[in-house]
Amino acid sequence: MSRDFSKHFQIKVPIKFYLLLTTLLALATPVVAEDEVPAVRSIPPELQSKIQFLNPEYLVYLPAGDTNSKLPLVIFLHGAGGVGDDINKVKGKPGEIWEGIRKFNKGPGIVVAPQCLKQGKNGERGIWTPEDLNLFLEHLKATLPADDRRIYLTGISMGGYGTWAWAAHDPQHFAAVAPIVGGIGREGPKAVTPDFDQWATNLARIPVYAFVGALDKTVPPERSERMIAAIQKAGGREAKLKVYPDEAHGAGRVVVASAEYYDWIFSKKRN
Repeated sequence: MSRDFSKHFQIKVPIKFYLLLTTLLALATPVVAEDEVPAVRSIPPELQSKIQFLNPEYLVYLPAGDTNSKLPLVIFLHGAGGVGDDINKVKGKPGEIWEGIRKFNKGPGIVVAPQCLKQGKNGERGIWTPEDLNLFLEHLKATLPADDRRIYLTGISMGGYGTWAWAAHDPQHFAAVAPIVGGIGREGPKAVTPDFDQWATNLARIPVYAFVGALDKTVPPERSERMIAAIQKAGGREAKLKVYPDEAHGAGRVVVASAEYYDWIFSKKRN
C-alpha cells in the first residue's frame, strides 16, 4: 500500500520552509567537522533550481571537533581558471587561506569556496552574480555555525570582480571585503560597471582593502585605484589599497601568504 501511495503523491517543500528547517536542525545539533578537509557539500535541489551560474557542489573547510560556537566565515571566490563543474579545480587558494588562518592564529574559522559554472542555465557565460550568491549565503547561514557579524568576502581576478560586485550590491552582509587583482566590470577584466557611482556609495558603508600588482597587464591596477578613490570620496573611512610594485596578475599568492591580510580581515566585526 505504501509503495502505491508514493508513486501517486509527491511532496513539494517550499524553499522558505527548507531554510527554516535546516536552521532549526543546525541550532539543535552540535556541528561536527567532516573527516576530510575540505569537505564537498551540495546546494539542495530546491535552492539550486533558483540559481543560474553556480555549481551545486562547493568546498567547506571546517575546524576539527564538535562546536556550538559561532565562527567567522570567509567566502572565497575563484578566478577564471576555476570555472566549470569540477570542484577540485578551486581547491588551491581557499586551501592556502585555510592554512593562513591557522598559521597566523586567527582561528577557529570556516572557509567556503563556491564554483562558478562555465555556462549558465540560459546559455550565458558564467559569471559571479549577487543574485546567485545571496541564495548561496542563505544556505550557508542555515547549515553552518557562521557568526553573522563576522562574514568576510574575498576573491582573486574574476573572483575579485565578484567580490566588488556582490559587496557593492549587498554590503549589509559583510564585516569586511578584500578584492585581489579584481576588475570592476561584468563584461571583462578591463570593463567598468555602469553602476560605478552607486557601487562607491554602497561600499563606503563597509571596510574594504583592495590588493593589486603594479605590473598587472590582465586587469589594470588603475581599476582598483579608481574604485578605492571613489569609495573614499563617498565617505568610506575604511577603504584602502595596497600596490605590490614588483607583482603582476599573480599578486594573490603574495597577499594570501601575508600576515597583514589576515590581521586586517579578522580585526573587523559588523555592528
